[in-house]
Amino acid sequence: MLQVDLKHLPTSDELPDSDDTPVDNEDQNFLPNLLLFLLEYIWKNRDDWYFGVDMGIYHTTGVSPRVPVIPDGFLSLGVERRKNGGSRSSYVMWEEEYTAPILTIEVVSHSYGDEYEKKLDIYRKLGVKYYVIYNPQFWRRDGHLPFEIYKLVDGDYQLQIGEPLWMPEIGLGIGRAVLPSDRFKREVLSWFDQKGDRYLTGEEKADIERYRADAAQKQVDLLLAKLRSLGIDDE
Repeated sequence: MLQVDLKHLPTSDELPDSDDTPVDNEDQNFLPNLLLFLLEYIWKNRDDWYFGVDMGIYHTTGVSPRVPVIPDGFLSLGVERRKNGGSRSSYVMWEEEYTAPILTIEVVSHSYGDEYEKKLDIYRKLGVKYYVIYNPQFWRRDGHLPFEIYKLVDGDYQLQIGEPLWMPEIGLGIGRAVLPSDRFKREVLSWFDQKGDRYLTGEEKADIERYRADAAQKQVDLLLAKLRSLGIDDE
């Protein structure tokens, strides 16, 4: 069994912040970043969470503490939103009081990355509560569903049923959606509330407020026109 010297672990400054491997699918960046931007709005008043995109997670349950696992996206709770008031170059477990991500996300691309075997086992050992695998293009190739969520139950991952899936430990649901404002009509991953309603983007909320304001103004204009037709001073 691998012996790790926990007293002399490297610091984040000593560890590389990337494996310099480019993604081969634009969704690997777009989808997790969209989830991050939504969280920035949903949890704008909270400072106890961190969402990383294509960032190395350094841990002590693998072959070496210098070898990270790099999910396309991950969420940790109970940690500083801004580490020491700044940004993180990587997520180093022993500098986060060994707080494992509660959720990891992998977007399967042309190059199969052991999402269903090796990474699943890594996240299981880390204690990641929820593991999302999004595979809209190659699910037939891999013999899986396009969207799968695994939950850690008694030390093993169990495939969950239902979408969007409500995650009580996080206070959010996750599922697929097509944003009405997207002219490309791309399927994305999004957050949902406990009722199963999708959290709207800031742009969508602004559009709704404009629509409501326009509708209210039209009602006022119709009322004023009616008053004038009756010979009533609209003042």
